[in-house]
Amino acid sequence: MRFYGSTMPTVFITGCSSGYGLETARHFLARDWQVVATMRTPRPDVLPVSNQLRILPLDVTRPTSIEAALAAAGPIDVLVNNAGIGVVGAFEATPMATTRDVFETNTFGVIAMTQAVVPQFRKRGAGVIVNVTSTTTLAAMPLAAVYTASKTAISGFTGSLALELAYFGVRVKLVEPGYGPSTSFGSNGAARMQGLIPAAYAPYAEPIFAAFAQPSAITTVQDVAEAVWGAATDGSDRLHYPAGADAIALAGGA
Repeated sequence: MRFYGSTMPTVFITGCSSGYGLETARHFLARDWQVVATMRTPRPDVLPVSNQLRILPLDVTRPTSIEAALAAAGPIDVLVNNAGIGVVGAFEATPMATTRDVFETNTFGVIAMTQAVVPQFRKRGAGVIVNVTSTTTLAAMPLAAVYTASKTAISGFTGSLALELAYFGVRVKLVEPGYGPSTSFGSNGAARMQGLIPAAYAPYAEPIFAAFAQPSAITTVQDVAEAVWGAATDGSDRLHYPAGADAIALAGGA
């Protein structure tokens, strides 16, 4: 697959402070790529010291932050839109302010990052955009209406954009992780989820949360890193890349 860089292409990854983004940055570094790992608050200690690594501040909800990060990065070959926030709870109890916060990062942040890199990819006639969504886009799951909506919007956006940008030689991909209990999804969203299971919903929610605590199949950070790598380096027009045993099962064994 053709990249802008000669022997060492560059990947730009959002949300690298923990979880999928952090492991994806490690994965590409181990394969001799130039890696631009971005975080809201840069943490140099979480990644190995390398001349092929740059850690930059980025808040995908702020246009000036996006502009500054891309200017500092220079030309890139692959954009991985991984940054996201979670919310689990009864829709009835979820404030609209919380819904807007989730969409600002998970939906509008991804769209803004993508729009910012498309011009350089289009002019070059090459490049890959990998959007990390969720298996909530593959099968309905309870107590995740707002989160599902934010990710499903990106699923539809990516499918349409892939057709549009293929004309210019740019590929757009979807990586769909399953349930990843080893990530910071719960802890990072704890404050956001406070009070989102009212008493009326408790009898319904309890068995669901109990099932989450004992999953039959899960997704690891390594699963997602490998799926992102596969999507980024696949020269085909394949769109969907489920990540993790549970995700692959939901996708029908893809």
